[in-house]
Amino acid sequence: MVKKKHLRRRTLLSLGILTAGSVLTWAPLPGVSHTVVVVAGTELRQVLEILKPRFEQQQPGIQLELHFQGSQELANNYLDDTFPDFQPTILIPANQEILEKLAQDWRARENTEPFFSEPQPIAATLMVGIAWPERGQVLFPQGRFAWERVMQAMQARQWAAIGGPAAWGSFDFRMTDPLRSNSGQLTLALWSRQVLGQELTLSNLNSPPVTELIRLLKQSVYRPPRSTDILLEEFISQGPNEGDVAVVYESIALSRWSQAQASQGQGYRIYYFSPTVTTVSTAAIARRRVSPGLARAAQTFIAFLLAPEQQQVFAQQGFRPMTNLDLSQVPASPWTQGIPGVEPSPQVQRWPMPKAEVLEELKKQWQRL
Repeated sequence: MVKKKHLRRRTLLSLGILTAGSVLTWAPLPGVSHTVVVVAGTELRQVLEILKPRFEQQQPGIQLELHFQGSQELANNYLDDTFPDFQPTILIPANQEILEKLAQDWRARENTEPFFSEPQPIAATLMVGIAWPERGQVLFPQGRFAWERVMQAMQARQWAAIGGPAAWGSFDFRMTDPLRSNSGQLTLALWSRQVLGQELTLSNLNSPPVTELIRLLKQSVYRPPRSTDILLEEFISQGPNEGDVAVVYESIALSRWSQAQASQGQGYRIYYFSPTVTTVSTAAIARRRVSPGLARAAQTFIAFLLAPEQQQVFAQQGFRPMTNLDLSQVPASPWTQGIPGVEPSPQVQRWPMPKAEVLEELKKQWQRL
């Protein structure tokens, strides 16, 4: 036991030395002012807006400019150089796989590296379902999310056909647009793997069960939003009459739960999938039109995000931090607010993130149908 503790101290000390060395290597030059343009997935909006003034106070020579888009959309815009009126310094999509696919496409097109350095994980979250309490009790009487029940409800179309009051009218499922949003792609992937009962491959994605599932979703989901943040804003503001069940990130569901309680007089319930996937927001320093000095300023911001004080803010906004924090002990975190269904350590099976080519094929199927 003593040896294990000693080894752990040595490991932490080594990590500290490496982190300090990285900060010194990337430290911006004194007396030089930089504006770091951060383009992040919309699920990071609240936490980055909280951290922006803190960082600028600590680093007066660096100003942050924040923009938010659906994760797939921001990757497409960087690859095609189609951001409207700004040039990104840092890209932070919802998961590393989006960056890996972006890098692959960039190398094929430009024959260069797209990023200044290896992308760095910032914070993690899970894919979850949410439902208004009364609707969830009818749809999931066992208290557990069931994809097959959601499919039955979409096929039946009316609540009365699945045991709900006729006054509830039509059943409305919500998800984001897979062509623009990472959470929409992961919704397709999780659901497709459930109906197939096996790991997704390029050879089985065109099988009838997956095709019929995507066809049903396209018939049932009206104008899917381009980002998870917009989806949840609409889900909350429109209430049960326009959205009964949705698939979103756990982080944004937790951070906006109090908003739902205030505007609708009730909060929604969180449902953990099993299996589910963990998606890790990952930061990369762009290379296009970014000078070495600006890249050093960008790395300073990434190192700031990974510091324990900021990781605690991520936890307070519903994310699962990269540091070893006990979520139930983090002050003012959503895991201490009695949100229905929430669990700091859900006992669920976790599948690996689908491969980039699998997500790409699912997007193509969505387009074709």
